[in-house]
Amino acid sequence: MATMMFTVLLCLSAATMSMVRGEDPYFFFTWNITYGTISPLGVPQQGILINGQFPGPNINSTSNNNIVINVFNNLNEPFLLHWSGIQHRKNSWQDGLLGTNCPILPGTNFTYHFQVKDQIGSFFYYPPIAMHRAAGGFGGLRVNSRLLIPVPYADPEDDYTVLIGDWYTKSHTTLKQILDNGHRSIARPEGVLINGKTAKGDGTDEPLFTMKPEKTYKYRVCNVGLKTSLNFRFQGHTMKLVEMEGSHTVQNDYQSLDVHVGQCFSVLVTANQEPKDYYMVASTRFIKNVLIGKGIIRYTNGKGPASPEIPKAPMGWAWSLNQFRTFRWNLTASAARPNPQGSYHYGSINITRTIKLFNSATKVDGKLRYAINGVSHVDPETPLKLAEYFEIAEKVFKYDMISDEGPTEGATAVTIAPNVVNATFRNFIEIIFENHEKSLQSWHLDGYSFFAVADEYNIPDHTLLCGLVKGMPLPKPYTI
Repeated sequence: MATMMFTVLLCLSAATMSMVRGEDPYFFFTWNITYGTISPLGVPQQGILINGQFPGPNINSTSNNNIVINVFNNLNEPFLLHWSGIQHRKNSWQDGLLGTNCPILPGTNFTYHFQVKDQIGSFFYYPPIAMHRAAGGFGGLRVNSRLLIPVPYADPEDDYTVLIGDWYTKSHTTLKQILDNGHRSIARPEGVLINGKTAKGDGTDEPLFTMKPEKTYKYRVCNVGLKTSLNFRFQGHTMKLVEMEGSHTVQNDYQSLDVHVGQCFSVLVTANQEPKDYYMVASTRFIKNVLIGKGIIRYTNGKGPASPEIPKAPMGWAWSLNQFRTFRWNLTASAARPNPQGSYHYGSINITRTIKLFNSATKVDGKLRYAINGVSHVDPETPLKLAEYFEIAEKVFKYDMISDEGPTEGATAVTIAPNVVNATFRNFIEIIFENHEKSLQSWHLDGYSFFAVADEYNIPDHTLLCGLVKGMPLPKPYTI
Protein backbone atom coordinates (compact mmCIF):
# COMPACT_ATOMS: atom_id res chain seq x y z
CA MET A 1 0.00 0.00 0.00
CA ALA A 2 2.81 2.35 0.90
CA THR A 3 4.54 1.49 -2.34
CA MET A 4 1.37 2.22 -4.30
CA MET A 5 0.90 5.57 -2.53
CA PHE A 6 4.51 6.53 -3.22
CA THR A 7 4.03 5.63 -6.88
CA VAL A 8 0.88 7.74 -7.12
CA LEU A 9 2.56 10.71 -5.44
CA LEU A 10 5.53 10.38 -7.75
CA CYS A 11 3.23 10.37 -10.76
CA LEU A 12 1.39 13.45 -9.48
CA SER A 13 4.69 15.21 -8.87
CA ALA A 14 5.89 14.40 -12.37
CA ALA A 15 2.60 15.62 -13.84
CA THR A 16 2.88 18.89 -11.90
CA MET A 17 6.44 19.42 -13.11
CA SER A 18 5.30 18.75 -16.66
CA MET A 19 2.59 21.39 -16.35
CA VAL A 20 5.05 23.95 -15.00
CA ARG A 21 7.56 23.24 -17.73
CA GLY A 22 4.80 23.44 -20.33
CA GLU A 23 3.95 27.07 -19.54
CA ASP A 24 5.07 29.58 -22.13
CA PRO A 25 8.16 31.62 -21.19
CA TYR A 26 7.94 34.96 -19.38
CA PHE A 27 10.08 38.01 -20.10
CA PHE A 28 10.20 40.85 -17.56
CA PHE A 29 11.13 44.48 -18.22
CA THR A 30 11.27 47.64 -16.12
CA TRP A 31 10.95 50.85 -18.10
CA ASN A 32 11.50 54.36 -16.75
CA ILE A 33 9.84 57.06 -18.85
CA THR A 34 11.64 60.40 -18.69
CA TYR A 35 12.19 63.60 -20.62
CA GLY A 36 15.60 64.20 -22.17
CA THR A 37 17.26 66.48 -24.69
CA ILE A 38 17.66 64.98 -28.16
CA SER A 39 18.86 66.51 -31.44
CA PRO A 40 17.93 64.09 -34.25
CA LEU A 41 17.84 66.89 -36.84
CA GLY A 42 20.58 68.99 -35.23
CA VAL A 43 18.11 71.10 -33.25
CA PRO A 44 18.00 70.42 -29.48
CA GLN A 45 14.49 69.54 -28.38
CA GLN A 46 12.68 67.74 -25.58
CA GLY A 47 12.30 64.03 -26.21
CA ILE A 48 10.63 61.16 -24.38
CA LEU A 49 13.12 58.46 -23.41
CA ILE A 50 12.67 54.89 -22.20
CA ASN A 51 15.50 53.91 -19.87
CA GLY A 52 17.42 56.83 -21.35
CA GLN A 53 17.04 55.56 -24.92
CA PHE A 54 15.65 57.21 -28.05
CA PRO A 55 14.12 55.32 -29.76
CA GLY A 56 13.11 52.97 -26.96
CA PRO A 57 14.42 49.41 -26.51
CA ASN A 58 13.38 46.71 -28.97
CA ILE A 59 11.37 43.77 -27.66
CA ASN A 60 12.51 40.44 -29.10
CA SER A 61 9.92 37.71 -28.46
CA THR A 62 8.63 34.43 -29.85
CA SER A 63 5.06 33.28 -30.48
CA ASN A 64 3.15 32.67 -27.22
CA ASN A 65 5.76 34.38 -25.01
CA ASN A 66 4.41 36.33 -22.03
CA ILE A 67 5.63 39.93 -21.86
CA VAL A 68 5.55 41.75 -18.51
CA ILE A 69 6.59 45.43 -18.57
CA ASN A 70 6.51 47.62 -15.46
CA VAL A 71 6.26 51.20 -16.72
CA PHE A 72 7.22 54.07 -14.37
CA ASN A 73 5.92 57.44 -15.55
CA ASN A 74 8.44 60.12 -14.57
CA LEU A 75 6.91 62.75 -16.86
CA ASN A 76 4.83 65.66 -15.59
CA GLU A 77 1.78 64.45 -17.53
CA PRO A 78 -0.21 61.21 -17.95
CA PHE A 79 1.28 58.53 -20.18
CA LEU A 80 0.27 55.31 -21.95
CA LEU A 81 1.91 52.74 -24.23
CA HIS A 82 0.11 50.92 -27.04
CA TRP A 83 1.39 47.68 -28.59
CA SER A 84 0.40 48.21 -32.22
CA GLY A 85 -0.60 45.01 -34.01
CA ILE A 86 -0.65 42.81 -30.91
CA GLN A 87 -4.08 41.21 -30.74
CA HIS A 88 -4.23 40.69 -26.94
CA ARG A 89 -6.40 37.62 -27.22
CA LYS A 90 -8.65 37.34 -24.17
CA ASN A 91 -6.70 40.21 -22.61
CA SER A 92 -7.56 43.47 -24.33
CA TRP A 93 -7.26 45.31 -21.01
CA GLN A 94 -3.53 45.61 -21.73
CA ASP A 95 -4.01 47.44 -25.04
CA GLY A 96 -2.92 50.84 -23.76
CA LEU A 97 -5.44 53.11 -25.50
CA LEU A 98 -7.71 55.67 -23.82
CA GLY A 99 -10.82 53.75 -24.85
CA THR A 100 -9.55 50.82 -22.80
CA ASN A 101 -7.14 52.05 -20.14
CA CYS A 102 -6.85 54.89 -17.67
CA PRO A 103 -3.60 56.80 -18.25
CA ILE A 104 -0.61 56.23 -15.99
CA LEU A 105 -0.47 59.35 -13.85
CA PRO A 106 2.80 61.23 -13.20
CA GLY A 107 4.90 59.65 -10.47
CA THR A 108 3.07 56.31 -10.67
CA ASN A 109 3.63 53.00 -12.44
CA PHE A 110 1.57 50.37 -14.21
CA THR A 111 2.52 46.83 -15.25
CA TYR A 112 1.47 45.64 -18.69
CA HIS A 113 1.13 41.87 -18.95
CA PHE A 114 0.23 40.38 -22.31
CA GLN A 115 0.91 37.28 -24.38
CA VAL A 116 1.83 37.38 -28.08
CA LYS A 117 -0.53 34.46 -28.60
CA ASP A 118 -0.55 32.79 -32.02
CA GLN A 119 1.19 35.69 -33.74
CA ILE A 120 4.36 36.22 -35.73
CA GLY A 121 5.77 39.26 -37.44
CA SER A 122 7.11 42.77 -37.10
CA PHE A 123 5.33 45.35 -34.95
CA PHE A 124 6.10 48.39 -32.80
CA TYR A 125 4.89 50.15 -29.67
CA TYR A 126 4.28 53.85 -29.13
CA PRO A 127 2.64 56.35 -26.73
CA PRO A 128 -0.87 57.09 -28.11
CA ILE A 129 -1.91 60.18 -26.12
CA ALA A 130 -1.00 63.89 -25.91
CA MET A 131 1.10 63.77 -29.12
CA HIS A 132 3.83 61.96 -27.15
CA ARG A 133 4.70 59.98 -30.28
CA ALA A 134 6.10 63.23 -31.73
CA ALA A 135 8.73 63.20 -28.95
CA GLY A 136 9.70 59.51 -28.97
CA GLY A 137 8.67 56.73 -26.63
CA PHE A 138 8.40 54.24 -29.49
CA GLY A 139 10.35 51.08 -30.28
CA GLY A 140 10.31 47.82 -32.22
CA LEU A 141 8.43 44.68 -31.20
CA ARG A 142 9.25 41.49 -33.05
CA VAL A 143 7.52 38.12 -32.69
CA ASN A 144 9.61 35.25 -34.03
CA SER A 145 8.20 31.92 -35.14
CA ARG A 146 8.54 28.97 -32.80
CA LEU A 147 11.27 26.50 -33.72
CA LEU A 148 8.77 23.75 -34.51
CA ILE A 149 6.97 25.93 -37.10
CA PRO A 150 8.72 26.00 -40.51
CA VAL A 151 9.46 29.44 -41.94
CA PRO A 152 9.27 29.77 -45.76
CA TYR A 153 12.85 31.02 -46.13
CA ALA A 154 16.30 30.14 -44.81
CA ASP A 155 17.42 31.59 -41.49
CA PRO A 156 19.03 35.00 -42.11
CA GLU A 157 22.53 35.83 -40.91
CA ASP A 158 21.02 38.47 -38.63
CA ASP A 159 17.73 40.21 -37.92
CA TYR A 160 17.53 44.03 -37.82
CA THR A 161 14.76 46.46 -36.79
CA VAL A 162 14.42 49.67 -38.83
CA LEU A 163 12.09 52.39 -37.51
CA ILE A 164 11.41 55.10 -40.08
CA GLY A 165 9.21 58.14 -39.63
CA ASP A 166 8.63 61.80 -40.28
CA TRP A 167 9.93 64.17 -37.61
CA TYR A 168 9.08 67.64 -36.29
CA THR A 169 11.42 69.99 -34.48
CA LYS A 170 8.44 71.52 -32.69
CA SER A 171 7.82 69.99 -29.26
CA HIS A 172 4.97 67.56 -28.75
CA THR A 173 3.26 70.11 -26.51
CA THR A 174 3.40 72.73 -29.28
CA LEU A 175 2.02 70.28 -31.84
CA LYS A 176 -0.76 69.31 -29.45
CA GLN A 177 -1.61 72.96 -28.87
CA ILE A 178 -1.84 73.54 -32.62
CA LEU A 179 -4.36 70.73 -32.94
CA ASP A 180 -6.27 71.75 -29.80
CA ASN A 181 -6.61 75.30 -31.13
CA GLY A 182 -8.22 73.75 -34.19
CA HIS A 183 -7.21 76.44 -36.67
CA ARG A 184 -4.91 74.29 -38.83
CA SER A 185 -3.17 70.96 -39.08
CA ILE A 186 0.37 70.33 -37.86
CA ALA A 187 1.65 71.04 -41.40
CA ARG A 188 4.59 69.26 -42.97
CA PRO A 189 7.45 67.65 -41.04
CA GLU A 190 10.99 69.02 -40.94
CA GLY A 191 12.76 65.75 -41.67
CA VAL A 192 12.79 61.96 -41.80
CA LEU A 193 14.52 59.72 -39.25
CA ILE A 194 15.83 56.16 -39.43
CA ASN A 195 16.21 54.67 -35.95
CA GLY A 196 16.16 58.15 -34.44
CA LYS A 197 18.79 59.75 -36.67
CA THR A 198 19.75 60.58 -40.24
CA ALA A 199 23.17 60.33 -41.88
CA LYS A 200 24.97 63.60 -42.62
CA GLY A 201 26.95 62.16 -45.51
CA ASP A 202 30.16 63.92 -44.46
CA GLY A 203 32.19 60.78 -43.78
CA THR A 204 31.63 60.84 -40.01
CA ASP A 205 28.49 58.70 -39.90
CA GLU A 206 28.64 55.43 -38.01
CA PRO A 207 26.83 52.50 -39.63
CA LEU A 208 23.38 51.54 -38.44
CA PHE A 209 23.99 47.94 -39.48
CA THR A 210 26.77 45.76 -40.88
CA MET A 211 26.57 42.93 -43.41
CA LYS A 212 28.98 40.15 -44.33
CA PRO A 213 29.51 39.65 -48.08
CA GLU A 214 27.18 37.07 -49.68
CA LYS A 215 25.09 36.72 -46.52
CA THR A 216 21.34 37.42 -46.35
CA TYR A 217 19.82 39.65 -43.67
CA LYS A 218 16.29 40.27 -42.46
CA TYR A 219 15.18 43.87 -42.02
CA ARG A 220 11.95 44.67 -40.18
CA VAL A 221 10.83 48.09 -41.44
CA CYS A 222 8.08 50.04 -39.60
CA ASN A 223 6.75 53.53 -40.25
CA VAL A 224 6.42 54.98 -36.73
CA GLY A 225 5.84 58.56 -37.89
CA LEU A 226 2.88 60.88 -37.35
CA LYS A 227 1.31 61.47 -40.76
CA THR A 228 3.60 60.94 -43.75
CA SER A 229 3.89 57.92 -46.04
CA LEU A 230 7.50 57.03 -46.80
CA ASN A 231 9.29 55.18 -49.58
CA PHE A 232 12.03 52.88 -48.29
CA ARG A 233 14.91 51.47 -50.33
CA PHE A 234 18.50 50.25 -50.24
CA GLN A 235 21.17 51.76 -52.41
CA GLY A 236 22.18 49.12 -54.99
CA HIS A 237 20.28 46.24 -53.35
CA THR A 238 16.99 44.44 -53.95
CA MET A 239 14.50 43.63 -51.20
CA LYS A 240 12.53 40.39 -51.07
CA LEU A 241 9.26 40.91 -49.18
CA VAL A 242 8.56 37.95 -46.87
CA GLU A 243 6.11 39.25 -44.23
CA MET A 244 3.69 42.10 -43.64
CA GLU A 245 1.10 42.81 -40.96
CA GLY A 246 1.95 39.56 -39.18
CA SER A 247 1.54 37.20 -42.15
CA HIS A 248 3.97 35.55 -44.56
CA THR A 249 3.65 36.90 -48.11
CA VAL A 250 4.31 35.65 -51.60
CA GLN A 251 8.00 36.46 -52.01
CA ASN A 252 8.37 39.14 -54.66
CA ASP A 253 11.43 41.34 -55.20
CA TYR A 254 11.22 45.13 -54.94
CA GLN A 255 13.59 48.02 -55.54
CA SER A 256 11.61 50.17 -53.10
CA LEU A 257 8.54 49.89 -50.88
CA ASP A 258 5.95 52.46 -49.89
CA VAL A 259 5.43 52.14 -46.14
CA HIS A 260 2.42 54.01 -44.81
CA VAL A 261 2.02 55.22 -41.22
CA GLY A 262 1.63 52.26 -38.88
CA GLN A 263 2.72 49.65 -41.42
CA CYS A 264 5.51 47.11 -40.93
CA PHE A 265 7.24 45.00 -43.59
CA SER A 266 9.89 42.30 -43.28
CA VAL A 267 12.34 42.01 -46.17
CA LEU A 268 15.40 39.92 -46.99
CA VAL A 269 18.48 41.67 -48.39
CA THR A 270 21.54 39.82 -49.68
CA ALA A 271 24.95 41.49 -49.45
CA ASN A 272 25.93 40.72 -53.05
CA GLN A 273 27.47 44.04 -54.09
CA GLU A 274 30.96 45.52 -53.93
CA PRO A 275 32.08 45.54 -50.25
CA LYS A 276 31.77 49.16 -49.08
CA ASP A 277 29.21 51.48 -47.50
CA TYR A 278 25.69 51.88 -48.85
CA TYR A 279 22.72 54.01 -47.85
CA MET A 280 19.32 52.85 -46.75
CA VAL A 281 16.92 55.63 -47.67
CA ALA A 282 13.47 56.75 -46.51
CA SER A 283 11.83 59.68 -48.30
CA THR A 284 8.44 61.36 -48.06
CA ARG A 285 5.62 60.52 -50.45
CA PHE A 286 2.72 62.60 -51.73
CA ILE A 287 4.04 65.97 -50.54
CA LYS A 288 5.56 68.66 -52.75
CA ASN A 289 8.95 69.12 -51.08
CA VAL A 290 10.57 65.70 -50.68
CA LEU A 291 12.41 65.08 -47.41
CA ILE A 292 15.04 62.34 -47.18
CA GLY A 293 16.44 60.34 -44.28
CA LYS A 294 19.53 58.15 -44.71
CA GLY A 295 21.40 55.51 -42.76
CA ILE A 296 24.70 53.73 -43.45
CA ILE A 297 24.89 49.99 -44.18
CA ARG A 298 28.50 48.82 -43.97
CA TYR A 299 30.01 45.66 -45.41
CA THR A 300 32.46 44.04 -43.02
CA ASN A 301 36.00 44.63 -44.30
CA GLY A 302 34.49 46.93 -46.90
CA LYS A 303 36.41 49.84 -48.36
CA GLY A 304 34.93 53.07 -49.60
CA PRO A 305 32.14 55.48 -48.67
CA ALA A 306 28.56 55.31 -49.87
CA SER A 307 27.86 56.93 -53.22
CA PRO A 308 26.31 60.39 -52.88
CA GLU A 309 23.84 59.47 -55.65
CA ILE A 310 20.66 58.52 -53.82
CA PRO A 311 18.16 56.28 -55.68
CA LYS A 312 14.98 58.22 -56.36
CA ALA A 313 11.54 57.12 -55.25
CA PRO A 314 8.78 56.49 -57.81
CA MET A 315 6.26 59.26 -58.43
CA GLY A 316 2.51 59.46 -57.97
CA TRP A 317 -0.35 57.69 -56.25
CA ALA A 318 -0.92 55.13 -59.00
CA TRP A 319 2.49 53.50 -58.50
CA SER A 320 1.85 53.08 -54.79
CA LEU A 321 -1.60 51.56 -55.33
CA ASN A 322 -0.32 49.22 -58.01
CA GLN A 323 2.50 48.05 -55.74
CA PHE A 324 0.04 47.37 -52.95
CA ARG A 325 -1.96 45.15 -55.29
CA THR A 326 1.11 42.92 -55.73
CA PHE A 327 1.18 42.01 -52.03
CA ARG A 328 -0.30 38.54 -51.58
CA TRP A 329 -0.68 36.08 -48.72
CA ASN A 330 1.49 32.99 -48.87
CA LEU A 331 -1.36 30.46 -48.64
CA THR A 332 0.85 27.40 -48.14
CA ALA A 333 3.17 28.75 -45.43
CA SER A 334 2.50 28.24 -41.74
CA ALA A 335 2.40 31.37 -39.59
CA ALA A 336 2.12 31.03 -35.81
CA ARG A 337 0.52 27.57 -36.03
CA PRO A 338 1.38 24.47 -38.08
CA ASN A 339 -1.66 24.79 -40.36
CA PRO A 340 -1.14 26.85 -43.55
CA GLN A 341 -2.33 30.45 -43.62
CA GLY A 342 -4.65 29.55 -46.50
CA SER A 343 -6.38 26.67 -44.72
CA TYR A 344 -9.31 28.89 -43.75
CA HIS A 345 -11.53 29.62 -46.75
CA TYR A 346 -12.48 33.25 -46.40
CA GLY A 347 -14.47 33.05 -49.62
CA SER A 348 -17.11 30.97 -47.86
CA ILE A 349 -17.77 33.57 -45.16
CA ASN A 350 -21.40 34.62 -44.80
CA ILE A 351 -21.23 38.40 -44.42
CA THR A 352 -24.07 39.53 -42.18
CA ARG A 353 -23.39 43.26 -42.07
CA THR A 354 -21.72 45.93 -44.18
CA ILE A 355 -20.51 49.19 -42.65
CA LYS A 356 -19.45 52.13 -44.80
CA LEU A 357 -17.07 54.56 -43.12
CA PHE A 358 -16.66 58.03 -44.62
CA ASN A 359 -13.93 60.24 -43.20
CA SER A 360 -14.25 64.01 -43.41
CA ALA A 361 -12.69 67.24 -42.16
CA THR A 362 -14.65 70.39 -41.38
CA LYS A 363 -14.86 73.35 -39.00
CA VAL A 364 -17.01 73.03 -35.86
CA ASP A 365 -17.37 76.24 -33.83
CA GLY A 366 -14.42 77.62 -35.75
CA LYS A 367 -12.15 74.65 -35.02
CA LEU A 368 -10.94 71.98 -37.42
CA ARG A 369 -12.47 68.60 -36.60
CA TYR A 370 -12.11 65.22 -38.28
CA ALA A 371 -15.13 62.93 -38.37
CA ILE A 372 -16.33 59.46 -39.36
CA ASN A 373 -19.86 59.36 -40.76
CA GLY A 374 -20.52 62.77 -39.25
CA VAL A 375 -19.28 62.03 -35.72
CA SER A 376 -15.98 63.40 -34.41
CA HIS A 377 -14.81 61.08 -31.64
CA VAL A 378 -13.78 62.43 -28.25
CA ASP A 379 -12.40 60.30 -25.43
CA PRO A 380 -14.48 60.59 -22.25
CA GLU A 381 -12.88 60.75 -18.81
CA THR A 382 -14.03 57.20 -18.13
CA PRO A 383 -12.59 54.70 -20.66
CA LEU A 384 -15.28 53.08 -22.79
CA LYS A 385 -14.52 49.50 -21.81
CA LEU A 386 -14.51 50.36 -18.12
CA ALA A 387 -17.86 52.14 -18.43
CA GLU A 388 -19.34 49.13 -20.17
CA TYR A 389 -17.80 46.65 -17.76
CA PHE A 390 -19.14 48.50 -14.73
CA GLU A 391 -22.54 48.76 -16.47
CA ILE A 392 -22.63 52.55 -16.51
CA ALA A 393 -22.21 52.94 -20.28
CA GLU A 394 -25.37 55.05 -20.53
CA LYS A 395 -23.64 57.71 -18.41
CA VAL A 396 -20.59 57.86 -20.67
CA PHE A 397 -21.55 57.17 -24.29
CA LYS A 398 -24.28 56.07 -26.69
CA TYR A 399 -23.98 53.15 -29.06
CA ASP A 400 -24.33 53.52 -32.83
CA MET A 401 -24.10 57.27 -33.21
CA ILE A 402 -23.36 56.57 -36.88
CA SER A 403 -25.34 54.61 -39.46
CA ASP A 404 -23.96 51.67 -41.42
CA GLU A 405 -24.77 53.42 -44.71
CA GLY A 406 -22.80 56.54 -43.90
CA PRO A 407 -24.06 60.13 -43.97
CA THR A 408 -26.73 61.19 -46.42
CA GLU A 409 -25.51 62.94 -49.55
CA GLY A 410 -24.76 66.60 -48.92
CA ALA A 411 -24.79 66.26 -45.12
CA THR A 412 -22.06 68.36 -43.51
CA ALA A 413 -23.09 68.59 -39.85
CA VAL A 414 -20.65 67.05 -37.37
CA THR A 415 -21.47 65.82 -33.87
CA ILE A 416 -18.71 65.73 -31.25
CA ALA A 417 -19.17 62.64 -29.06
CA PRO A 418 -17.68 59.23 -28.27
CA ASN A 419 -18.14 57.16 -31.43
CA VAL A 420 -18.92 53.55 -30.50
CA VAL A 421 -20.22 50.99 -32.99
CA ASN A 422 -22.10 48.02 -31.55
CA ALA A 423 -21.59 44.60 -33.14
CA THR A 424 -22.86 41.06 -32.63
CA PHE A 425 -20.40 38.45 -31.39
CA ARG A 426 -19.18 36.00 -34.06
CA ASN A 427 -20.79 37.91 -36.93
CA PHE A 428 -18.72 38.59 -40.04
CA ILE A 429 -18.69 42.27 -40.94
CA GLU A 430 -17.58 43.86 -44.20
CA ILE A 431 -16.14 47.36 -43.74
CA ILE A 432 -15.88 49.74 -46.69
CA PHE A 433 -13.68 52.82 -46.26
CA GLU A 434 -14.36 55.89 -48.39
CA ASN A 435 -11.96 58.83 -48.40
CA HIS A 436 -13.20 61.96 -50.16
CA GLU A 437 -10.45 64.15 -48.71
CA LYS A 438 -7.30 65.20 -50.55
CA SER A 439 -4.98 63.55 -48.02
CA LEU A 440 -4.05 59.92 -47.48
CA GLN A 441 -5.80 58.22 -44.55
CA SER A 442 -4.37 55.34 -42.51
CA TRP A 443 -6.85 53.07 -40.74
CA HIS A 444 -6.08 50.67 -37.90
CA LEU A 445 -8.66 48.20 -36.59
CA ASP A 446 -7.19 47.67 -33.18
CA GLY A 447 -7.11 44.12 -31.82
CA TYR A 448 -8.37 42.47 -34.99
CA SER A 449 -6.88 40.68 -37.96
CA PHE A 450 -10.09 40.38 -39.94
CA PHE A 451 -11.47 37.97 -37.33
CA ALA A 452 -12.41 38.19 -33.64
CA VAL A 453 -9.45 37.72 -31.33
CA ALA A 454 -11.07 37.54 -27.88
CA ASP A 455 -14.05 35.83 -26.29
CA GLU A 456 -13.45 36.55 -22.62
CA TYR A 457 -14.29 39.85 -21.04
CA ASN A 458 -12.53 39.81 -17.68
CA ILE A 459 -10.79 42.78 -16.10
CA PRO A 460 -7.42 42.33 -14.33
CA ASP A 461 -7.42 43.11 -10.61
CA HIS A 462 -4.73 45.78 -10.98
CA THR A 463 -6.49 47.79 -13.72
CA LEU A 464 -6.32 51.53 -13.02
CA LEU A 465 -9.75 53.03 -12.30
CA CYS A 466 -10.65 56.64 -13.02
CA GLY A 467 -13.62 58.84 -13.81
CA LEU A 468 -17.03 57.54 -12.74
CA VAL A 469 -15.76 54.02 -11.98
CA LYS A 470 -13.05 55.16 -9.54
CA GLY A 471 -13.60 53.46 -6.19
CA MET A 472 -16.34 51.14 -7.45
CA PRO A 473 -16.03 47.42 -6.58
CA LEU A 474 -15.09 45.12 -9.44
CA PRO A 475 -18.06 43.33 -11.02
CA LYS A 476 -17.87 39.56 -11.42
CA PRO A 477 -16.03 38.47 -14.58
CA TYR A 478 -18.05 37.09 -17.44
CA THR A 479 -17.52 35.67 -20.91
CA ILE A 480 -19.09 36.39 -24.26
